[in-house]
Amino acid sequence: MIKILQGNEVRNLDSTHILNTGISSLSLMENAAQGFVNWWESKSFSKSLRVAVFCGAGNNGGDGLAIARLLNQLGFNPEVFFCFDLGAKLSPDAQANLESLPSSVAQKHWKGFDGAKFDCLIDAFLGVGLKGDLRPDAIEIIQVINSFSKSIYSIDVPSGLPSEGMASKNCVKAEVTITFAFPKLSLLLPENASISGELIVVDIGIGDEEYEAFDSQFYYLQEKDIPEYHRKFSRFSHKGDFGKILLVAGSKGTMGAAILSSKSALRTGSGLVTCYVPIEERSIIQSAVPEAMVYTDQELRMEKFDAIGVGPGMGVDQHGLLKKILEGYKAPLVLDADALTILSRDKDLIPLIPKGSILTPHLGEFERLFGKISDPLLRLKAAREFCINFQLNLLIKGANSVICLADGRQIFNSSGTNYMATGGSGDVLTGMLTSFLGQGYSPEQALVCGVFQHGLAGEIAGSKKFRSTIASDILEAIPMTFQKLSIL
Repeated sequence: MIKILQGNEVRNLDSTHILNTGISSLSLMENAAQGFVNWWESKSFSKSLRVAVFCGAGNNGGDGLAIARLLNQLGFNPEVFFCFDLGAKLSPDAQANLESLPSSVAQKHWKGFDGAKFDCLIDAFLGVGLKGDLRPDAIEIIQVINSFSKSIYSIDVPSGLPSEGMASKNCVKAEVTITFAFPKLSLLLPENASISGELIVVDIGIGDEEYEAFDSQFYYLQEKDIPEYHRKFSRFSHKGDFGKILLVAGSKGTMGAAILSSKSALRTGSGLVTCYVPIEERSIIQSAVPEAMVYTDQELRMEKFDAIGVGPGMGVDQHGLLKKILEGYKAPLVLDADALTILSRDKDLIPLIPKGSILTPHLGEFERLFGKISDPLLRLKAAREFCINFQLNLLIKGANSVICLADGRQIFNSSGTNYMATGGSGDVLTGMLTSFLGQGYSPEQALVCGVFQHGLAGEIAGSKKFRSTIASDILEAIPMTFQKLSIL
């Protein structure tokens, strides 16, 4: 799991890597440029593609100059547009890459750019070193880049976007941002999604151990991290080892939520799944999910279960039932949907939630719990304080969902797709998280595995169904996530 560094620590990480490995800063820049070009080659772009590269005077511009040289070597015909005047002082590594640029690469001033002559544009103007307000000429350059109507690829961060803050009106709007080593915090904030576009993280050879010297509460979760979080089961394991879970879900008109969460729990590996539903709705579950058992209005014996998930479709009028569960169950719970709405209406219930429990609000539910917070960094701060104060875990759902742990760490997820924005997707996640808790996973393990594999299932389903993806497609793709991760 990669730490997300901020401020001067980005530069300090580069310095640490250079000191540890003995390579030069110019070689590290070459690694970054080569990483971009490797990604570029993976897209199988035609060599006839007309490529414009906008380069600044700093190290971001140095990346762009190196990329232009490497693309030229591959048979592309990039043209470089300088975002600085003749005689301007460049960073040492940018100057070295300018001097290495072959004469076959056309070099022009940005004011000579004619967008109609190009098929795509590489934005290497301003990088993570941006501080303070933009100069008028920098704003003009960004406006010229944004006037380009075809694909824009930004290097490390879109020009004008602070590495940790919010986008202003003067930012390049990228179709894809190719960032180096780790994603900068601003690239993960949903409010900046229209600026950063698709996010690609390129490895430039900095080892995980080199991040240890730096403090950060923010982390980035990737596919390679998941296997070590999973429990191992032996060939002698039986259904009791895979957990007995209870899902308090569904009511008249919303039994689909109970079906989705119970099916997803079974697909995630639960040994026994029981649904607590209104008696008049029991036949729906027993018909739709024959593998699940049903509790109705009889006495709820919570001690029988290894984990309980509460909320999907249960109805917001179930205050008494939720309070009874919070008072009677001592192990971590999963609380979602209607359970969160009930909590937002009676915050006196929050101290009753068992320590280590998992709350999974989307942004609307988050605002009902915490009030409207327009600044995403303040939102993260509020979530962190809540988790530490109550020793709970909270998932802020959305693009790059954020796992907020009771110890203060906040983990951004890398899996998922916009095709998951469909009713019932959250119910599938509730079933997955409850299933993992029931299988003996810690809350952190359940969140890391559940959130990533939920997103991965969405990717798998979305690659086949595209905009037609529905929640049932996501849960049916859960088995493929185990296969892809070699968790068998």
